[in-house]
Amino acid sequence: MPLFRRTLSLSSPRRGLHEVTAEVAGVVRESGMKEGMCHLFLQHTSASLVLNENWDPSVRADLEAFIDRLAPEDEPYYTHTLEGSDDMPSHIKAALTPVSLTVPVEGGNLAMGTWQGIYLWEHRDNPGPRRLVVTVFC
Repeated sequence: MPLFRRTLSLSSPRRGLHEVTAEVAGVVRESGMKEGMCHLFLQHTSASLVLNENWDPSVRADLEAFIDRLAPEDEPYYTHTLEGSDDMPSHIKAALTPVSLTVPVEGGNLAMGTWQGIYLWEHRDNPGPRRLVVTVFC
C-alpha cells in the first residue's frame, strides 16, 4: 500500500479554532496520490482537531463558548494546575474532542463538503507549536 507521511508544525497564536485545511491539502497534493485516504493525528493533549463549518464564523464562536461551559477554568476541584488556569480545562476539552480525523482523497483533493473545513482547536491561551502528522495512503 503506497504511503506518504509529513509532520506539519502549526502555530496557533491563541485559544480557538484555526483552519488548517490549506496546509493539509498541500500535503495531499505533495503526496501525488489521486485516490485514497488522508489521516490526520495531532500529537498533543491540550488541543484537538475538528471538521466543521468554514463559512460562518459564529459557528466557531458558539463551539468555543459551549466547550468553555463544559470545562470552565479555576474550578476548586482541579489538582492539575501547574501550567495555569487553562491547563486542566484544556486536557478535558481534548479528551472530549477528536485528535485524529480521516478524510477521503478523490482526484488528488480532499473530498470534503462545500462548507467543511479542518480546524486545529487550540485549548490553551499561550500554546507552543503543534505537530500534526498527515498520512496519505491508498
